[in-house]
Amino acid sequence: MKSPAQQALILAGACLLAAAPALAQSPSNRAMQPSGQTQSTQQNQTAQAAPSTADFVKTAAVAGMFEIRSSKLALEKKARGDRHFAQRMIRDHSKFSEQLERLVNSGKVKAELPSGLDSEHQQMLDQLRGESGATFDKDYDEMQLKGHKDAVALFESYARNGDNPALRHWAAATLPHLQEHLAMAEKLSQR
Repeated sequence: MKSPAQQALILAGACLLAAAPALAQSPSNRAMQPSGQTQSTQQNQTAQAAPSTADFVKTAAVAGMFEIRSSKLALEKKARGDRHFAQRMIRDHSKFSEQLERLVNSGKVKAELPSGLDSEHQQMLDQLRGESGATFDKDYDEMQLKGHKDAVALFESYARNGDNPALRHWAAATLPHLQEHLAMAEKLSQR
């Protein structure tokens, strides 16, 4: 049989275990991150992780060009089940590209628009050009899924922490459309 002191220690330990979830949610503990960083330190690091205006413009423009060109290819190749999706990508990404171009040409955004695809996106487009049938459908769907995951992350980051107010506003306004595209791309890849 345990002594009263031992029983009290066991009861105290049980109480601490039961209270641990509540203590973990206390305001002082919530402000600390597992690594010991405060939320403001983590937010500053996230702000630093946002791409520069020039990098954002380049990446967004290249991604948009790829969406348009690969989706036109999907229509040409009569990709199975991708017709509606491809038409939507061409329409929406053409609109986004025009909006981005207007922002840059207006002088509100100091950046240079790329004139063509980067080597990575050109290789992917070349790969799609050489494919047909089920292989094309599979690769197009996978590229759309990955591209929209990357685009959502890019636009979320810039909308939250970008250094150009006009571009940050545009990124935030465009983000819901990209999130919808991502949901559509997820459905494509699941068939």
